[in-house]
Amino acid sequence: MAGYPARPEGIAYGGDYYPEQWPREVQEEDIRLMREAGVTLVSLGIFAWALLEPAEGRYEFGWLDEILDRLHAAGIAVDLGTPTAAPPAWFSRKYPDSLPVTREGVRVGTGGREHACSSHPAFRRATVELVGRLAARYGEHPAVVMWHVHNEYGAPLGECYCEASVTAWREWLRQRYAGLDALNDAWGTLFWGQRYGDWAEIDAPRWSHTVVNPAQRLDYARFSNDEHLAHYRLQKELLGGKPVTTNFAGTVNCKSMDLWTWAGELDVIANDHYLDGERPDNHIQLAMSADLSRSLGGGAPWMIMEHSTGAVSWQPRGIAKRPGEMRRNSLAHVARGSDAVMFFQWRASRFGAEKFHSAMVPHAGTDSAVWRDVVALGADLRTLGEVRGTRVTAEVAIVWDWVAYWALELEWRPSGDLAFLERMSAYYEALWRDHVTTDFLPPSADISDFSRYRVVVLPSSYLLTEAAAKNLQRYVEGGGTLVVSYFSGIVNEHDTMHPGAYPGVLRDVLGLTIEEFHPLRERESVTLSAGGAARVWSERVRLTGARSDQTFSSGPDTGHPAVTRNDLGAGTAWYVATAPADLRPLLTRIVDQAGVTRPRDLPETLELVRRDRYVFLINHADIPATVPDVTGLDLLAGTPFTGQVPAGGVTVVRIPL
Repeated sequence: MAGYPARPEGIAYGGDYYPEQWPREVQEEDIRLMREAGVTLVSLGIFAWALLEPAEGRYEFGWLDEILDRLHAAGIAVDLGTPTAAPPAWFSRKYPDSLPVTREGVRVGTGGREHACSSHPAFRRATVELVGRLAARYGEHPAVVMWHVHNEYGAPLGECYCEASVTAWREWLRQRYAGLDALNDAWGTLFWGQRYGDWAEIDAPRWSHTVVNPAQRLDYARFSNDEHLAHYRLQKELLGGKPVTTNFAGTVNCKSMDLWTWAGELDVIANDHYLDGERPDNHIQLAMSADLSRSLGGGAPWMIMEHSTGAVSWQPRGIAKRPGEMRRNSLAHVARGSDAVMFFQWRASRFGAEKFHSAMVPHAGTDSAVWRDVVALGADLRTLGEVRGTRVTAEVAIVWDWVAYWALELEWRPSGDLAFLERMSAYYEALWRDHVTTDFLPPSADISDFSRYRVVVLPSSYLLTEAAAKNLQRYVEGGGTLVVSYFSGIVNEHDTMHPGAYPGVLRDVLGLTIEEFHPLRERESVTLSAGGAARVWSERVRLTGARSDQTFSSGPDTGHPAVTRNDLGAGTAWYVATAPADLRPLLTRIVDQAGVTRPRDLPETLELVRRDRYVFLINHADIPATVPDVTGLDLLAGTPFTGQVPAGGVTVVRIPL
């Protein structure tokens, strides 16, 4: 792997740049303003296929040659895009069957983006031809420091149900199962008489008037992920040499791609993150996305490839950022391991679907608070250049599994309130508010990966393989602390129940069985013996070695265990059989008993993250925050740290060696 790009030095700063939208005089102003703001890296050409190949086989590179040369002369590096996310009109007209088909059977139209099926042979041929020419022409251009493949795979195009996809799907199944007997067994096709006798009988799991086989749906999600990944690999093989990446469409929010399967294919992890503008504590959502991005790369420096200076155009309400919020957001990404701060986009567009999306150069121009904040942030990032390459360490890990996400949210589960992100966010937020830095792991991680952490949390692992469960048990027996939330360990990789009582493959490590699930009614709650309410879920837990830590005080399981603890080998496994309204008291007790190092006596609104010897202090409150036990040089101020972080401010402290 090529690794992180060597240039630009320090923390890269910039955003998506679309010079093709502007006349020459504006392009010249752009270069001048980029230098004023301290921009060092721009993403270029991401949606430019129609300009680069205006007709099939006719290529026009002159405009791109010119802007690359101009950027290089100004000392600005380029992340050069391959524009396959926006096939030109001539392509869609010539190959109309390349347009994706929804699960409901509707063929999508043009006028947007992501309107070609990744499995379609003509799309793949055109991709090879165009990207090969880009690689040959610009692979050695001094401005180009990395390649940016496609754009946000899986958003909005996740699954396609066109005939090219179905053909590829059958071949994928042959490779996966070798024979129909294995497929029929994995899918449980004896149920509802679905047994297949010929590969040609297998269709995509299209919309039906009732529930479609969940194992088939799950495999189609895997297949769709793999087809997009194959399209990415096709391009990466042509590019070579310099680092190659693609921008994830939000690590937390992009449900359709299994990003663990992508991570090893990227030379550097690149993520796009946009705040939920209406959520008051959306900085916690940002932290979760950043931690997951860092974890996908195994802790190596990554890139925030897109975020916003202010409002976005596609949410129900375009909420502008409050004073100081853009700076806090940007430096929070750096705190959690990003060695770049990039935005969509450089200059706000006058036309198109995203003309109301904020930008580094807003419609108001340079006489604006946004522009002044952009220039100030550039100065901050130059000061923080020495942070580049340092790493964040964590003593707690959360298990995140996109396949379990897909499986959990198929139809006919015991409760409509079972939602993957809801439980993941609940556990992450409780740890964040307790100032616990968190990594993420796939369930397939090796035992040595689990053993690096004092605590491992499974908030939502409905699907869990037997091998993963055995690793978790070895982790506990070796001295680790495991925390498991309800409805975990229930099915295997084919969405087939593990034999025996719930919780399936987690029975032994948790020291309990579950006699029956008792989902709660909408807005119903139960109380717990330790105080506080819980919602969504209750169940009849029977202890087979574990001991009860808390019981249900009301509801269908009154008097029965609600929280259990099982001491196994040198470690401990906890089980939480409901959704407490406040997880913090329990998780605080667990991480403290496990010896997790965390800051003490800090306000909940003060975010503290450490990258090696650099401590990032981000104050999300409207009043100053006092930080004890941190001494060193305040890098941004250039003076010794006083122990105070201003209201809404950010301080970065270099701790003495």
